[in-house]
Amino acid sequence: MTDQAVDPDGVRLSGEGQFLGRTRELKELRADIERAGLDTLAGRKAPRARVLLIAGRPGSGRTALAEELVRTVADRYDGVLRARLSEPDGTPVPVADVARELLTALDVPAPAGAAEDDLTAVLREALADRRALLLLDDAVAAEQVDALIPDAPECLVVAVSGGPLTGIADVRPCTLGGLDTKAALELLSRHTGSVRVTVDPRSAERLVEECQGHPAALMLAGGWLAARPKAAVADLAKQLHAESDEGNPLSRVFQLVHGTLPAAAARTLRLLSLAPAGLVDPHTASALAGCSVAEARSALDDFVALGLLHAVESPLPQYEVPGCLYPLLRALADAQDRPGELRLARARMLERTVRLLQSSRVITETDSPEAREKLQGMPPSVRFPSPRAAEDWLRIRRPALLASARLAVADGELDTLARRLMSQLVRTMVAHFGMRAAAPDLYVLHGLVLDVAERRALPREKAAALLNLADLDAQTGRTREALVRYRAALDAGREANDPYATGRAMESVGGAYLELGDYERAADWFGRALAQRLARGEREEAARLYGRIAAAHTCAGHYGEAVRNWRAALAGHRRNGDVPAHARALSELARVQEYAGHPEESLRTCQEAVEWARRAEDLRLLAALQVRLADTLDRLGDPAAAQLHRGAAERLLGQELSGGETGPQQSEDPKQGENACEIRSTFAED
Repeated sequence: MTDQAVDPDGVRLSGEGQFLGRTRELKELRADIERAGLDTLAGRKAPRARVLLIAGRPGSGRTALAEELVRTVADRYDGVLRARLSEPDGTPVPVADVARELLTALDVPAPAGAAEDDLTAVLREALADRRALLLLDDAVAAEQVDALIPDAPECLVVAVSGGPLTGIADVRPCTLGGLDTKAALELLSRHTGSVRVTVDPRSAERLVEECQGHPAALMLAGGWLAARPKAAVADLAKQLHAESDEGNPLSRVFQLVHGTLPAAAARTLRLLSLAPAGLVDPHTASALAGCSVAEARSALDDFVALGLLHAVESPLPQYEVPGCLYPLLRALADAQDRPGELRLARARMLERTVRLLQSSRVITETDSPEAREKLQGMPPSVRFPSPRAAEDWLRIRRPALLASARLAVADGELDTLARRLMSQLVRTMVAHFGMRAAAPDLYVLHGLVLDVAERRALPREKAAALLNLADLDAQTGRTREALVRYRAALDAGREANDPYATGRAMESVGGAYLELGDYERAADWFGRALAQRLARGEREEAARLYGRIAAAHTCAGHYGEAVRNWRAALAGHRRNGDVPAHARALSELARVQEYAGHPEESLRTCQEAVEWARRAEDLRLLAALQVRLADTLDRLGDPAAAQLHRGAAERLLGQELSGGETGPQQSEDPKQGENACEIRSTFAED
């Protein structure tokens, strides 16, 4: 479980010293935890966790209050889980994504591409025997929270929202207004210093009134005064009073702060509304504003001091746009910056992200002279000092990178950059995390690629995306869903006249039917793929497909057809000079001959396979063949010879283990996931 927190409102009432104000609200919330629920009063056992609701406008300190409540009661629970249910622009985060993040925090595996109901069911099961505390921040709708409530009365859910969560039974609401005067003055003095408040307490109180005790407005006012030591508190209060007819207190203070910034800084601040997921680092700000990384870092730190951003606790410099300020920034950007300038800034940000991803991936290819040369040709600002530094950057920036891909696809006007971004992101994630660990993110990315391919009528990329999604479906046991996508990929491949896509789709359709136990159709589709390979003169692939057809016939009990196809596979491997594949094919042929009731033939084939396995130096296969020879000799009535072969197998296995693991052997079936990271387009190459 995670114990890290970020306040999306940007209001940290407990950041320095003790928590400010909200004493009554905090006391009521703690009492609500102990209070008997409606089910208990009715004599029934509560079926689910209790839900407490903290409701208030963005910037009211609602998250800070929730965090303080969690801090004071956390010792009663096994751990704390946190999740944010909306993006800075107010877009709800899909419940499936939230459930997956919570399962990751619990170290519970979740299959890539699983449906929302499946993920929430796994989450409820994982929390069934726990006493967990869930903080669900920035909820948009009751349905989001309801789907995540554990079926465990010992758990507690603290939800933060802008209003009531109608539809959730027995929810305990706590609605926030402004801070009381004492707490508001203390919050103000933390930024301005206590002297400026104590020497003119009436003006300070007037400023609190103008801000209506709104914490975010007070923080902005305090930051503005802190940056101007000679400015009087009274002057700021008068200025805000003169603009009292223009919007709410937060909007008025923000307009004042923005209006007094230098033009370049104000423009940079407005452009931060384009940052994906509201997460900004110096590279993002640099690309958006068109300035150096050092200048961007300095500007971001200045914004933090003014209360316009807050720094995220992270090994790398990272900042977040407060959720309460995001709509104000976006409105200003739309009003003061031309659409073309905003599009150009977004394009610069995407291009910088592509370069960083490329650098992060290339540094993992340390054995490649071409990769080293490519890395040296990159600007120093986008290079990473080591593969570990590149992986850390990728892990930390992962939420922003995924959000960047989603926004680029949703934009619809930057599809070329979006395709390059997704291609690099997929390849970089696989390079650093591996296929299995990256699978959930790959599923999302391939889905985005499919969206762009369908929108732009790109059948080749559509076929690749469908193949990749189907491979991930197949790996997680959703074979029927995979079959539908493989067939759709075949149609797209034919439309694009792409022999690679059509060949792989036909073979994958056969593999899906094989997994479903429909061996006749599996053999038929493998045969179609084989015909295409033979027509194109692809001998190695054709030899392998003969083996797949033989495997399907073996499963169907058609041993004669299986033997015929294994012999065809053997002939192909022999012509290709593929000694390991020839040895494995002989091993499988011996197995089929044994199934067919021909132990003498199986014995001769197995002995031949042993010789080929020795040539291939495949110790595991050699040991397996020795065991099979022993079993065959036992059935033929020669136990002494069988014992000799078993002893040889034991020695071979001991020799292999002492020499180190060589990894699992390949089978005649292609590795279905080996292409799951592939986005085949003109932008796949660097």
